[in-house]
Amino acid sequence: MHRKPTLMTILVADDDSDDRLFMERALRESGYTQTIQFVEDGEELMEYLHRKGRYTEENAPWPDLLILDLNMPRKNGFQALSEIKDDSKLRRLPVVVMTTSSADEDILKTYTLGVNSFVTKPFNFNRLVEMVGALKTYWMDTVKLP
Repeated sequence: MHRKPTLMTILVADDDSDDRLFMERALRESGYTQTIQFVEDGEELMEYLHRKGRYTEENAPWPDLLILDLNMPRKNGFQALSEIKDDSKLRRLPVVVMTTSSADEDILKTYTLGVNSFVTKPFNFNRLVEMVGALKTYWMDTVKLP
């Protein structure tokens, strides 16, 4: 097991700095008080999860939930999701894709790759607060994670 039972961490992989800021604000407004970590692309995400480069056990707490954008540079969300779900050490990590896309082919592809949930980013901040509040309630307060 990678995490301490009392500490919960959400990892957000998104290349857009405004989206990262809004996500943090929305999580805080929905009552999430614990650790939120951010990475800016799929390469950095994989370094974080494998604790490579600048990431160590001390500065990269194991995430209880990954919120993943699909459209990122260097390695996109589809590629990162595929690597995560193909890795026996990472595949149990719950992954929620949160992206601007609502294309049926993107939804189908992510579920085929093993995503746990797919949601389209809302364009309204209040709706984002509602959405991440529901995600927080479900993934952090309701379900039992390994």
